[in-house]
Amino acid sequence: MSRGNAAIDYYPAAFVTGGERLMGREAAGEGFLSGFLRYADVDRFYCFTGQQAEFDQFAAAGRTHRPNVPHTWLARREPASLATVGCLYHPDPVLRNRAWERRHFDETAYSLCGVTHTICTAAVMDAVGALATDPLYEWDALVSTSTVVKASIERILGNWLDYLAERIGIRPAATIELPIIPLGVDCAAFDHPRADDVRRELRTELGIGADEIVVLYLGRLVFHAKAHPLPMFLALERAARETGKPVTLVQAGWFPSAAIEAEFKACGQAACPSVKKIYIDGRRADYRRRIWHAADLFVSLADNIQETFGLSPIEAMAAGLPVVVSDWDGYRDTVRDGVDGFRIPTIMAPAGAGVDLALRYAVGDDDYDRYIGTVSLCTAIDVDRCSAAFARLFASHSLRRTMGAAGREQARLRFDWRHVVRAYQELWYELAQRRSHAARRQRPTGPANPLREDPFSLFSTYPSMQLDGQSMVSLTASTCQPRLEALYRMPMMNFSAALLGGEDESRAMLSLLGDGPRPVDELLATSGAERRRYLERTIVWLAKAGMVSISPHAGQTMPAEPTPASGDR
Repeated sequence: MSRGNAAIDYYPAAFVTGGERLMGREAAGEGFLSGFLRYADVDRFYCFTGQQAEFDQFAAAGRTHRPNVPHTWLARREPASLATVGCLYHPDPVLRNRAWERRHFDETAYSLCGVTHTICTAAVMDAVGALATDPLYEWDALVSTSTVVKASIERILGNWLDYLAERIGIRPAATIELPIIPLGVDCAAFDHPRADDVRRELRTELGIGADEIVVLYLGRLVFHAKAHPLPMFLALERAARETGKPVTLVQAGWFPSAAIEAEFKACGQAACPSVKKIYIDGRRADYRRRIWHAADLFVSLADNIQETFGLSPIEAMAAGLPVVVSDWDGYRDTVRDGVDGFRIPTIMAPAGAGVDLALRYAVGDDDYDRYIGTVSLCTAIDVDRCSAAFARLFASHSLRRTMGAAGREQARLRFDWRHVVRAYQELWYELAQRRSHAARRQRPTGPANPLREDPFSLFSTYPSMQLDGQSMVSLTASTCQPRLEALYRMPMMNFSAALLGGEDESRAMLSLLGDGPRPVDELLATSGAERRRYLERTIVWLAKAGMVSISPHAGQTMPAEPTPASGDR
């Protein structure tokens, strides 16, 4: 099948990990970009960004992977340039700004493709509802990373469409595509040529004996916004006691605050005293690359609605580790229960029991963290089933090896970036085919964005008059070349110089006016259509500075000049 291409809407924060906070969406973005630059079947990479430094960063990453593939910068101030490639990949689900920008041009010129991460924030839920009314079409797509996320997106959208039907009597059709494409991993990165040596070295470094069973958790260490640790601690303690095995829990991540760290560790000590607990900084790249080889199995009992896919379980599978995960959101798509590991049942409070929680979040009584944390407190993991899963894996080296091998094969066949990137390219090609058969949609006759109209139209009732083609422009007595040069160098007047005519253009207009007043149309007769708006603004700017005067024509009126007082005669 032919493959499509897309410009990358490049924000370093969406594609580069590092710093004090390491979030799953950043790791996913970094992985996507690396996978795309490495495996995309394209003859050119396109970067849509606003700054030269960001394009240089993007191009440097591209040359690292594919030095012979050229790069092109498409500037954000010129979104029409996206027609060159035909699609824009936006690294989050909020497509509305890019959609309204496109409406200023030909809406069939290029497609938009976003991707879901967390969808429970107010901003994202608002953006999902707007999929029904923003200018998005069947040649656009919002990618869901899992089946359950797509179901939630469809529910939010359906609720909003139902409201619109109730409000205006018409239920609009949301035509944007909602495909499912998972996140991916670079499976080769988990094959260390010295895996056994790394295992021994790390265990020695961390004080772990050769006979200890190491359970690994990798992710943020926070109880309200990722995975509440109490069910994990309880299940590990029970399994360790029942099997009599020496168990070490390695938690690789980071604590958002000292208070959360203290609570987390106190809970572990109280609920899981028989298991040795080691905490390491998961933001360190050397640990993130090597820690898998020190472990015997992986655990992630996510119970939070901010989770949508779950990257760490497929990383563990790529590393050949059996996994114990909650039966929760995207984990259900990635981990085969009883094959790659075990999915532990979860239970949530009933529908309707959270109406007040939604309202508290909406009115600001609860912030985002409190909102998702409260929902997490009302979501349970089956501790008995989890303990039994741990016990089975603790007791059988062969089971760990069999499940680990199955998971590694599953990761390579389904979740390696080469497969995921191919799925994106096939989607982009399909969207291009839909665009090619769509009726051409030129810029609308009215405002491109009804809520962001041209300010000189929207606020046209504010001034006494507006410049038009017949308005007469004259030089003033104070007009001179040195004043013009000073005007272009005056900070309070040149702060938007890029949106005005250039100094040479102003000089040329003043020269024409030296022969007498002229109407605007005549003054601008030799300028191209693309420069007219710049020069119209410049004429009024020159009037602001007292360089020219503008007189109304016969069809315009201005307030009468005040009658001089008798003493002024």
